[in-house]
Amino acid sequence: MRRVVITGLGAITPLGNNVEKFWEGIQAGECGIDYIKSFDTSNFKVKLAAEVKNYNPEEYFEKRETKRLDKFSQYAIIASREAWKDSGLDKEKENMERVGVVIGSGIGGIETIETENKKCNEKGPDRVSPMYIPMGILNMATGNVAIDIGAKGESYAMVTACASGTHCIGESFRMIKHGYQDVVIAGGTEAGITPLSIAGFTNIKALTKSEDRLRASIPFDKERSGFVMGEGAGVVVLEELEHALARGAKIYAEILGYGATSDAYHITSPAPGGEGGARAMKLAMEEGNVKPEEITYINAHGTSTHLNDACETQAIKTALGEEVARKVMVSSTKGNTGHLLGAAGAIETIICSKAIEEGFVPPTINYKIPDEECDLDIVPNEGRKVEVKYAISNSLGFGGHNSSLLMSQWMSQ
Repeated sequence: MRRVVITGLGAITPLGNNVEKFWEGIQAGECGIDYIKSFDTSNFKVKLAAEVKNYNPEEYFEKRETKRLDKFSQYAIIASREAWKDSGLDKEKENMERVGVVIGSGIGGIETIETENKKCNEKGPDRVSPMYIPMGILNMATGNVAIDIGAKGESYAMVTACASGTHCIGESFRMIKHGYQDVVIAGGTEAGITPLSIAGFTNIKALTKSEDRLRASIPFDKERSGFVMGEGAGVVVLEELEHALARGAKIYAEILGYGATSDAYHITSPAPGGEGGARAMKLAMEEGNVKPEEITYINAHGTSTHLNDACETQAIKTALGEEVARKVMVSSTKGNTGHLLGAAGAIETIICSKAIEEGFVPPTINYKIPDEECDLDIVPNEGRKVEVKYAISNSLGFGGHNSSLLMSQWMSQ
């Protein structure tokens, strides 16, 4: 089996429009949540979201292009360009038929869908844009990235709600490990801060109605009342180890294991005790041949909903054992970024990569009220400088989809 490493990172997030700014914001404990500016929320119960700031698509695309790309595709292309450049790969020197693209999303081009639906209802079917379908369908982030980079290997999009980004990276890891590809551009993208999306998540009682930006997304806090919608994209370049070494690539981290399970329980609620999430973590550790006591850090799914945080706490205790679980550092960075749905696992894989590279565990920010149901070391409010040898990133999605990635420092042996 071939070893798989991360050699490129790219991101556009509520904390910054590239990896450097994003990671600086995470380290500084910044909160990217604010009042929604992209539409009028006067009639909405939810007023806050974590939007991408200072975004002008014409800084990245020609004006004509911006009209042919939904924002979720734009974000994917921007993050992929950064990750590809960061990797140092040169398409003139690569066999691009061995370069794949796997980028997921939770809800795809919903902005385009809403816009064109309104046109159809108000002005008639002939006014619907001919670009509606290629802008709205969910696989087009992957398709557009493949076109932009020139990647001719396997390309597809995975849709597992909030687990999409992690599933995309995990399945890409397997593609390389088992010899199907040498390089894969993998991650997730989301642009779901729209009236219909916010209304839908509000009415399913998933979103917080708090209007205090510093007490809205508060994972593991007893006063948590729902998540905050975020947007953006995260992309990593995965590469077969010998391929990376042969060209002298910088290696951020190695992916050792991947676990994916289904709760088979409920469309929105996690299984009791987080048993599906626990199995995903166990599978990742088994594949990586890493013992629970060796894990330094877990980037939790940690959405700031009552059920998720309590069940994930139980899942970590089950997967690692109660005694070990209390010693492991577990933080959620959704207080910084909000919940990027299908892109969440992707930006959190980047966070784990940087944590491993720089020896820094990010905090769970804006934490005040302890909850006896969430009694782990959640690294409250202040990050820690510490060597991170092994890290796990968890993502858990509606429909009972669970995914865990096990990452490590790259070691020659």
